[in-house]
Amino acid sequence: MRIFLSLVILFAAAIGLAVGARFNLGNVVFFYPPYRIDLSLNFFIVLVALLFIVLFAIFNALRTAQQMPQRVAAYRREKREREGNRALRDALKALFEGRFGHAEKAAARAAECEENAGLSALIAARAAHRMGQPDRRGMWLAKAQDDQSLKTARLMTAMELSIDGYEPEPALEAIKELNSSGTRHIHALRLALKANQRAKNWPEVLRLVRLLDKRNALHPALSRRLREMAYEALLSSEAHDTESIRNVWASIPTEDRVQPFVAIRAARAFNARGLHDDARGVVEKALAMEWDERLVRAYGNSAAAEGSPALLAQIERCEEWLESRPNDPELALTLGTLCLRQKLWGKAQRHLEHALSEASEPETVRQAHLKLAQLHEALNQPEEAATHYRQCALATIL
Repeated sequence: MRIFLSLVILFAAAIGLAVGARFNLGNVVFFYPPYRIDLSLNFFIVLVALLFIVLFAIFNALRTAQQMPQRVAAYRREKREREGNRALRDALKALFEGRFGHAEKAAARAAECEENAGLSALIAARAAHRMGQPDRRGMWLAKAQDDQSLKTARLMTAMELSIDGYEPEPALEAIKELNSSGTRHIHALRLALKANQRAKNWPEVLRLVRLLDKRNALHPALSRRLREMAYEALLSSEAHDTESIRNVWASIPTEDRVQPFVAIRAARAFNARGLHDDARGVVEKALAMEWDERLVRAYGNSAAAEGSPALLAQIERCEEWLESRPNDPELALTLGTLCLRQKLWGKAQRHLEHALSEASEPETVRQAHLKLAQLHEALNQPEEAATHYRQCALATIL
C-alpha cells in the first residue's frame, strides 16, 4: 500500500511539473556586453537544479575525504572489538568445557581489546589456576588491577582461587581489602568462612558462622559441624592455662554454652587443668537444658575430692536425676562411680550392678565391670574382682 501511494504521488508531481512547464512562458536573460544569453525559465530552472546537485556531490566528496582517516580508525577499532568479543566468547566456552589451555590463549587474544582486558585477565587467571600455574595466575590477577570497575570481581576471584589452592594468607588479604570496600554479600562471607577455617582462625570462624546463620545461608548440619570444630580447637588447645581457659569460656555466647558438644569439651578442658568445680557447673547447666549421656559421663569425670561436701552434693544430685530416669545406665554408672569414690560400698555396688543390667553399649558394660572389679578389690574379694576384670577384658575385645 505504501509503495502504491508513493507511485501515485510521484506521477502526480510529474504531471504537475509538465503542465506548469507548458504554460510557463518566462525568459531569463544574461547580458554582459557585448554578449547576451537568452534562456527559457524552464531550462534555467533545470540548470540551477543540476548545478545544485553537482555542487552537493563535490562538497560531499570533500567531506568524505576529510573523514576518511576517522572512518578507517573507527573501522579498525570495531574490527578489534569484534575480534576481542569473539575471543572472549571462545575463552568462556573453553573454560566451561574444561579446555583451560585454549581458554587462556583465547583470553590473551581478548585482552588486546581494552574494554575486555579486565574480564579476560580474570578468565585467564581461572584457567591458569586450573592448570596448576600459580605464577601465571598471579600475573593475570595483577593485570586485572588496572580496571577499578572489576575490583570486587578481582578480589572475589583471588579469594576463591587462593582458598582452592590451600593458600589462606593471600585469601585473608583479599578478604581484608574486600571488607574495606564495604562488600559483605553472602558468597563473600562463605569464602571468608572457608579461608579462616583453612587458616585455623577459629574466633573469626565462629563469628562468620553466626552471621551466616542469621541470613539462613548455612545448612544446619554444616553450621553445627563448624561450631564443633571451632570449639574443639579453642577449648582443647594445650597452650591454655587456668586463666586463659576461663577467658575463652567467658567469650562464648550464653546460648552456645549449654549446647552438649560445647559443654562436653569445656568440661574436659577444665578437668585437664584441675578446675573440677568449673567443669561440674558447666555440665549441670547444660543438663538442665538438654539431657545427654555424654554430659552425664563428663559429670562423672568431674568428681570432687573424696570426703568433700562437693562430692556428696554430686551424689545427691545424681540420685535426684535417677528418680526421674531410673532406667538410664549411664546415669547409674556415674552414680555408682561417685559412690565408689566416696567409699559408699553398698550403694556403689547396687548402682553399678543396676547399670550393668540396663547397659547395651560395650563401653558402658566395660566401665561397669571395671568399677565393680575395683570395688571388690577394695573390699578384699579377689575372686569377684577377677571375675569382673575378665568380663571387662571380654567387653573390651568385643
